[in-house]
Amino acid sequence: MPPLVLAHGTDLQSLDDLLALVTAALFPDAAAATFGRERLEGREVSIEDVVRSAETLPLGAAARLVAVRHAQELVARGAEALGQYARDPNPSSCVLLLADEPLAGGRDRKPHWLLGAVPPEAVVELAPRKGRALEQWLRERARGDGLTVSDEAARLLVEWVGDDTAALLGEARKAALAGGPDNRDVGRAEVAAVVGEHRLAMGWDLTNAIERGDRGAALRALDQLLLTERPEFLLAMLTRHVRTAWTMREWHAAGRSVEQIGGMLRRPPGVVQAILAAGGDDAARLARCWEVELALRSTGEPAAEMAGLVAELCGGR
Repeated sequence: MPPLVLAHGTDLQSLDDLLALVTAALFPDAAAATFGRERLEGREVSIEDVVRSAETLPLGAAARLVAVRHAQELVARGAEALGQYARDPNPSSCVLLLADEPLAGGRDRKPHWLLGAVPPEAVVELAPRKGRALEQWLRERARGDGLTVSDEAARLLVEWVGDDTAALLGEARKAALAGGPDNRDVGRAEVAAVVGEHRLAMGWDLTNAIERGDRGAALRALDQLLLTERPEFLLAMLTRHVRTAWTMREWHAAGRSVEQIGGMLRRPPGVVQAILAAGGDDAARLARCWEVELALRSTGEPAAEMAGLVAELCGGR
């Protein structure tokens, strides 16, 4: 086990799984983890506290694990102390820094100081999964819990729960229970019991109306969904719809047929043809989704923001 690991990304379930795997590897006897593992909170401790804990010799166990949650909250004035520790770490300790956000920087911020203090070989970036890759991950991860999730069930869960891996796995577990206490198979019926047939139908009504350019039907479906669903959830669904449409047009421009695209994205050829025929500026639509996301996080009125976005996604078609 390496003496220092920095794992970062928005995949919360993978962060939890990583902590569980490292704990199991260091402490085959679960009782030893009581004495050998220390959990710290990045919002509450300094790097000096982390280093001090890492330099402590194990007691009642062969090794020591220091896990720091929300490591991105550690303040930069500890960079030198962490760098010094990384050059000469305690061989009987493993320091696991878990940051639940990307640290490499984005459109509006610089890379986090931790990336400069931790050796590159000790950094693990948890890249977000999307689309079919996320569905495949859900099926494989659920199998680790003894559950068998069908392709259709995985697709429905991703479509309606979003890309939060912890939430997806939790919903899959709840769907299994919907089939009975001993049920281990998750199909459409089990997902519908958790998500609800009405919710699924209204979601399809909304996206289908957008594909047809039927603004009235789309706004009526949105009004019904807003009675029971969070705007953020519906925004994530619409953003995925825009990304999918953009992907279809990119693939078609690259020479792939309507049938090939439909098979890859599991969409009927008629739906693919309708989306391709609609045209439009997908980059502008995606940017508009981001603008609405920022508005919902600030002072934007949710219903009005969402109605405006849906109208624009239907507009001109």
